[in-house]
Amino acid sequence: MKGYRQEEEFTHGDEKITLITEIGELTLGSDYLEGTFFQDIPFTVWHRGGERLVVKTLEAPFLFQVDSGRLLLVVLEKKRTANNIANQLSKILFISTGSIVEAKIPPETLRKFHEANPEDTKVIFFDGVDIPNVDKLSLYGSQLADTALYNEYLNHGTIWYIVFKSRKYGIVAGVTRNSVVTAFSEVKPNDFLDYIRDEIFPLIE
Repeated sequence: MKGYRQEEEFTHGDEKITLITEIGELTLGSDYLEGTFFQDIPFTVWHRGGERLVVKTLEAPFLFQVDSGRLLLVVLEKKRTANNIANQLSKILFISTGSIVEAKIPPETLRKFHEANPEDTKVIFFDGVDIPNVDKLSLYGSQLADTALYNEYLNHGTIWYIVFKSRKYGIVAGVTRNSVVTAFSEVKPNDFLDYIRDEIFPLIE
């Protein structure tokens, strides 16, 4: 990955530019590799009666971490962009996509995680619901204290998503069964990575 750089010519009308994708800021530790994925993205803006081609550079921090014999990848970006970067990293490292796949968290693990500290949970979504014409069920706020309602929802579906507050880090975050983690608190990237290592990695099967 060190020194990786790819250039691609992009044409829009009479304009031609070179788009660059590269990997930089690499830091190698005994059980991890951190870096930043840089990618130029073209788009057009309306300027004085016409379209003008503009390029912005996406900068996405990433982490490869060895954890309990597994090699896990974290990309700090929105889900769709992070998945695209994971596929590109797969091509760089393994020639084709599909070698990097989504991490999974069992619904039973999310259930135990919530039940261990129910007062820290803010939101729960259930999927796989067996009630006709109902795709998802949710519990918010004071509803979470209703044990009967919670158990009833568990009888009809499985936990897909929870929002909770970390006691150790003070971060409010959401996590899905396919390991998409969303921070609802303001947090620095390095602190968020530490949080994911410490509290999310142990949930992954």
